[in-house]
Amino acid sequence: MKSFRIIGAFFIIMLLLVSNVLWAENWPKFRGPNGDGTSNETNLPIKWDATTNMIWKTEIPGSGYASPIVWENKLFTVTALQETQEKLLLCYDVKTGNLLWQVTVLKTPFEQKHNDNSFASGTPATDGSAVYVSFLNGDSVVVAAYDFSGKQIWLKKPGTFSSPHGYSCSPVIYKDKVIINGDSQGDSFVAALSKADGHTIWKVKHGNPAHSFSTPIFRELAGKMQMIFLGNKEIASYNPEDGSKYWTIAGPSEDFCSSPVYNEKSGLVLVSSAWPQRHLLAIKPDGSGDVSSTKIAWRSTEGAYYVPSPVTVGEYLLSTMTSGIVHCIEAATGKILWKENLGKQYASGVLINGLLYMPCDKGIITVIKPGPAFEAVSKNDIGETMFASPAISNGRIYIRGTKHLFCIGEK
Repeated sequence: MKSFRIIGAFFIIMLLLVSNVLWAENWPKFRGPNGDGTSNETNLPIKWDATTNMIWKTEIPGSGYASPIVWENKLFTVTALQETQEKLLLCYDVKTGNLLWQVTVLKTPFEQKHNDNSFASGTPATDGSAVYVSFLNGDSVVVAAYDFSGKQIWLKKPGTFSSPHGYSCSPVIYKDKVIINGDSQGDSFVAALSKADGHTIWKVKHGNPAHSFSTPIFRELAGKMQMIFLGNKEIASYNPEDGSKYWTIAGPSEDFCSSPVYNEKSGLVLVSSAWPQRHLLAIKPDGSGDVSSTKIAWRSTEGAYYVPSPVTVGEYLLSTMTSGIVHCIEAATGKILWKENLGKQYASGVLINGLLYMPCDKGIITVIKPGPAFEAVSKNDIGETMFASPAISNGRIYIRGTKHLFCIGEK
């Protein structure tokens, strides 16, 4: 009987270990593994302060609005040093917050930018073997790959970029490719580079130069893999294998900042344009060619968002303006269910275990329960301003403030 109890206890321990592994995930790019701010983890705190659930806090050199990314025991982000005109890739130990190494990607005079932008705003991406970063060098887009020890693997310049707002495009990985958004008033393009050596696999030049700082998402929709890309004064679905287009929607205005999301319950792609007018569109992703007049399920200017990217869960789209007005919108219809002012915001929210963690520039993250009425679960202050979106990995929340990196988890 004793041996059976021992065997039973062993299996229970193994199940708990397996469950923890299943809950844990890497956060390998801007907006996480799904590209939409959603996390599959469940064991995250909803309350913290300077002492409660604060695992570590470490000073970060320079300044930048790029979000952290995490792969197993390493955290990566980028920063810029104004004094020396350097743009750096940083690597931290996620257990201790210690800086493991830093490398200078570029040392060059900084470009012109908007006052609300930084010189290190593009979030890196990783596949677990290399880290990919993108900066601007003069008018040249620079994409570089580094191994996990900080050694440069390759550096390429796939095109030029021109914008008075500066640069903030985040590379994303699709299979053997690094996709880069170079949509601007310069050599406007979107391109796929080889992860292995950086050579250009495909490049689509844009005939309608504007400004797009949006990061594309990849989804299996209507029986095929689609890359939903915002730029070239259009919303478009690309085949990420070769850069060919499946469908397009003209406009709805010139520029894009936020990233698209896909609502599974309604089967709609949700997109908001940025300037000169903001339009929120819900699109059926099963079209071909120009679908401007055939595949828009609904459109609205009310509730349209600008810089921060939204989160969608169940029947809801939860978005925020830079002004801080959070909207809960019925994804299938565009009906606004509620709105709440949570303070000026540039960072994007994340969804953890069914709860929305919505940051504001003051460094306060409000935890919200999505539903037909506004319900705040908690408010948590890191004590300094923040413009980067949180990262979630292995039961911890990683937040980049303007001066520090914070690691939050159950103590």
